[in-house]
Amino acid sequence: MPEHVRSAQNISRMCMVCGVENTAGLHARFYELENGELAAVFTPREEHQGYPGRLHGGIASTILDEAIGRAINITDPDAWGVTIELTVRYRKPVPLGGEIVAHGRITKDSGRIFEGAGEIRLNDGTVAVEARGRYLRLPIDKIADGDFEREWFADGGPLPETVG
Repeated sequence: MPEHVRSAQNISRMCMVCGVENTAGLHARFYELENGELAAVFTPREEHQGYPGRLHGGIASTILDEAIGRAINITDPDAWGVTIELTVRYRKPVPLGGEIVAHGRITKDSGRIFEGAGEIRLNDGTVAVEARGRYLRLPIDKIADGDFEREWFADGGPLPETVG
């Protein structure tokens, strides 16, 4: 069921998931939803397949990891985290040929460690891939090298009213 979008999260220049200049990347956009979840939206290309016509499982886990890890920014926009553990369960293949939406939410926030869950649903609403993750909250200067301010910026694209 489509959810109403409140706002878009920042994107980056070269991130594998959201980097607008990364030719090999997913070019995903991230939306904070009125229901308190985060939606990661991208359209996979042929080079993102595993088997012909199917999204590679590693790409599915990547987008879920990012959606869950970024969900902390809904309540704490200055939070940064690195993945400690990610458990993924593949239930059905994810077809190529259209937009994919991964949902993420925080299930526990203990300060230094936060946890979340998420899923990719097919067009009929069935869960194709689900994940649970644990993340270590760290300051950005402990995670990234270089000029992070130049790398991270507001998503200037159009804001959809809803996402699936």
